[in-house]
Amino acid sequence: MDIAALLTSAGINIAVCVVLFSLYSILRKQPSNVNVYFGKRLASRCSKSRDLCLDRFVPSPTWVMKAWETTQEEMLTTCGLDAVVFSRMVVFSIRVFSVAAVICTILVLPVNYYGRDRKHKNIPFESLEVFTIENVKEGSEWLWAHCLALYIITLTACTLLYFEYKSITNLRLLHITSSQPNPSHFAILVRGIPWSSDQSYCETVKKFFSFYHPSTYLSHQIVYKSGSVQKLKDDAEYMCKMLSSGCGSMEQTCKPSFAQCYFCGGSTNSFKIISNETDSIHGRTGYSDVHLNARKKECAAAFVFFKSRYAALTVAQSLQTSNPMLWVTDLAPEPQDVYWSNLCIPYKQLWIRKITTFAASVTFVLVFLIPVTFAQGLTQLDKLEKMFPFLTGMLQKKFVIQLVTGYLPSVILVLFLYVVPPVVMLFSTMEGCVSRSERKKSACSQVLYFTIWNVFFVNVFAGSVISQLAVFSSLTELPAQLAKAVPAQATYFTTYVLSSGWASLAFEIMQLFPLFCNLFQRFILGYNEDTMNGFLTFPYHTEVPRILLFGFLGFTCSILAPLILPFLLFYFVLAYLVYRNQILNVYIKKYDSGGQLWPIAHNTTVLSLLVAQVIALGVFGIKQSPVASGFTFPLLICTVLFHQYCRQRFLPIFKNNATQVLIDMDRRDERCGRMEQIYEQLSSAYCQFSSSDQSECFSSHQGEREDVRTPQDMEKANEMREDISWPPVIHSFDKPVKGGK
Repeated sequence: MDIAALLTSAGINIAVCVVLFSLYSILRKQPSNVNVYFGKRLASRCSKSRDLCLDRFVPSPTWVMKAWETTQEEMLTTCGLDAVVFSRMVVFSIRVFSVAAVICTILVLPVNYYGRDRKHKNIPFESLEVFTIENVKEGSEWLWAHCLALYIITLTACTLLYFEYKSITNLRLLHITSSQPNPSHFAILVRGIPWSSDQSYCETVKKFFSFYHPSTYLSHQIVYKSGSVQKLKDDAEYMCKMLSSGCGSMEQTCKPSFAQCYFCGGSTNSFKIISNETDSIHGRTGYSDVHLNARKKECAAAFVFFKSRYAALTVAQSLQTSNPMLWVTDLAPEPQDVYWSNLCIPYKQLWIRKITTFAASVTFVLVFLIPVTFAQGLTQLDKLEKMFPFLTGMLQKKFVIQLVTGYLPSVILVLFLYVVPPVVMLFSTMEGCVSRSERKKSACSQVLYFTIWNVFFVNVFAGSVISQLAVFSSLTELPAQLAKAVPAQATYFTTYVLSSGWASLAFEIMQLFPLFCNLFQRFILGYNEDTMNGFLTFPYHTEVPRILLFGFLGFTCSILAPLILPFLLFYFVLAYLVYRNQILNVYIKKYDSGGQLWPIAHNTTVLSLLVAQVIALGVFGIKQSPVASGFTFPLLICTVLFHQYCRQRFLPIFKNNATQVLIDMDRRDERCGRMEQIYEQLSSAYCQFSSSDQSECFSSHQGEREDVRTPQDMEKANEMREDISWPPVIHSFDKPVKGGK
């Protein structure tokens, strides 16, 4: 590939970006699109209508300034810690690759270009190989420049990583201590409750924790079977009751009714026939019928509440019985974060599900080799002409050659990669994750490793599947194989950054699918309200892997093919503006994992540095530079030691809550006299059935009585739930401002 082919790809992507960004700046001003581009403002009921004026139809960059001017404190209050962590990932990439671009452009690029005594062509007709380390002759004394650049990049990355890790750790601690009382700090999730024919799960849980934790146990809420299948089953059971009653003349009304265990409570979605005449005929009470239905729908899982945060943490991290498969305890996720469908999965099935999911993931990776190999084959015109002889005449044209080699391969691979996130999210759901943040975190890791493997390693070792597997027959040959293959594919990675990076940001900000849905609703269905069926949450499982993948490509190709760095740096700057705009205006925050995605970013960055150093070690060996090779070994060791230090220093804070912090929070609430209010809020925090199910939500209480709630009680309970979440934030179209309590 030559510079002209690269410029062709860049020109096409620049044109696409300019058109889409200009179109976005116009569409976002139209009142009919407020639910597409200001979904978050609409969810907060702070949207504004605009009068008809010429400014609405003229492109303007005002959104860029608004995204740039928003401070981290405003973003933390508005969007939560997860959004701030994602923004810090992009900022880190901008900083480290700014240094890399300057160093490699000044120090490495001239060495690569003049590495051999050869006559150079005009720049547009130069092959991209003359800008890579392949153009440096063996035994060159100038390879010290590459080694020095590698040292500077690694030192810069590790220094920035350390300060980012430290800063985000402090933000996580602040997130825990400064927020309103969180129900998840007082609750644990219990699974693997033993079944008993004599008593229900609800009674078993109360008996166990009242006996073994009498001083700290407060109450609990049992988990009930839910989901589409259960609803269909309930409907079928109700229809059978209606048909078997034979009371066609009697007026019966069916409505969902939630029963509560007599002693400990908990909610269930069971149908109850409301007919005084029928009950009197059959001689039964409505409560006993509902109580039996409730027991049949109980799951072997429950939320158990304790009187202090420290008590909940102690019970969650301790082994309850000698059988580790029974009474399994863990910290409870936040109420908004609970993924109720997976709570009913028996705990003993989880290991089978993980093995099955792993096998399905491996199969998916192997199947995906087909489109990746096909896309890579388009970069080799000689093989393409042999496979498709009828294209020989067309492939002789200059523009077609530039289009096929510089644009189509990366576009085809990007299109195939759009299938990956939904499939991986399905795998993460099948694993049995009990929280939405855990499911998205698992999907994020899987998508990341999947894309790194297919975009980088499979493309590097492109060819038949047998030859790809044969490469790894000897790990000692891996550095040499990578050293030979990566510089040759560096130009392909540059075009991939253009197609998957720049264009993806333009499509992200346009929100094409919601836009088409909105147009269909308004102009086809005639629906003119500024509301949609559901608002979007930020797709961390797709965007975090994309950011980290480009960082991986930047580190591995920085000293081998420095031309990728300017395109990569421009992508990160554009991503900073686009993602901040989307987080502030489009996506809403339903839950917050407390910055759990940062350890993934840290581990991937360190992996990228190690892979880059291994490749450099192989390149220096091939280029017969023992001095550069010798200096690379200490860099590898120091990077591993730095990673281990960060794991010991910061990672435990992301895995567990500190006892010191929780005890201080308990004592502070006791001094302020807020414990009784917190206990009342716990009773309504974990509501399994939403109002969309036309259900009333009941929760457990410490007293031994049946609690019947009215709609007014439910409204009050929802207000109490809002008191224990982040304070609401009010926006305006002009500039986001921090909201108060």
